[in-house]
This record gives sequence, structure tokens and C-alpha cells, in this order.
Amino acid sequence: MEYDVVQGDIAAQSADALVNAAGTSLEMGSGVAGALRRGAGEELNEEATAKGPIDLAAVAVTDAYDLDAEYVIHAAAMPHYGDGRATEQSIRDATRNALERADELDCRSLVLPALGCGVAGFDLAVGAEIIDEVIRDYEPDVLEDVRFIAYSDEEYDTVRAATGRTTQSEFAAADEADQ
Repeated sequence: MEYDVVQGDIAAQSADALVNAAGTSLEMGSGVAGALRRGAGEELNEEATAKGPIDLAAVAVTDAYDLDAEYVIHAAAMPHYGDGRATEQSIRDATRNALERADELDCRSLVLPALGCGVAGFDLAVGAEIIDEVIRDYEPDVLEDVRFIAYSDEEYDTVRAATGRTTQSEFAAADEADQ
């Protein structure tokens, strides 16, 4: 599986599936959800909200509407009650569940953001390390291309530093060197 850390607007990406950094209510507000909502159109929010609420770390799938994707996978790394904070476990489980759902949908490409690290308040560097670990440990059935996306220069630099590498081939080379 190819794995890259990329910079850009998730709503401008082309992939079989895009992952939304969702809360359990699936209401699409700001951040990643807002970008996807603006890119897809209001129908995305209506379909997502109709499928909520979901359990913490669960995923729901909607059409991607006007986005250059077939699906949006809404991964609930944060609750929409109380303080709304993500945890290490919710980020880990939501990431794994998004990868698994992409495989179940026969997606070959997937773009995912730093789940739980925006409005949910989880530290971006620590969250990126968790997401990176889950991606590296994941053994896909169909998925061939995973892009971990960061929006701003600062976010991109933080994610790259936290992951230490940017491509799957670098993981393989590093793993071989460690043995």
C-alpha cells in the first residue's frame, strides 16, 4: 500500500473515498467537515445528519455528491456532547474503522485528515503519531493508496515531523534497516 503525507484542501482531493473528521452526531460544522460540506453541497450534510448519531469511533458512509470521490466516510473520533474531546483510543479506533470501511467498499484510494486534532482539541503531533501507526499496521485487502492530509504549512510540517517519513516505501526501507 502506498502511503503519503500530503498538503492541501481535502475537498479538492481526488480519491475513491474521503474521510470526514466527524463528531458522533454527524452534524457537519467547521474544519474538515465544513470544507467537505462546502465542496459537496448541502446534500452531504443532510445525508450525514440523517445517519447520526453514531457511537464514538464508529464510521458512517455517505455519497460524496459534488466532491471528486465516490464516498465520504465519516469517522467519529470525537463525541458531540460534554467537552467534545477526542482521546488516543477514539482516534486509533476511528482511523482503523475508516480504513476497514474503505476496504469493505472496494476503495483503492483514501484521503484522511488528522482525526480528532482540530476542534476536538487533541494534540496534532501526538494524534499524527497515532494515525501514522494505525496506517502502517493496517493490512489492506483492496486499498492501495492512502494519503494523510494536512491543510496549512504548519500542520503539514507537524504531521511530517510526527510521522518521520512520508511514503510507504520509506517505511519498508526503514523496517529493513532496523532488522
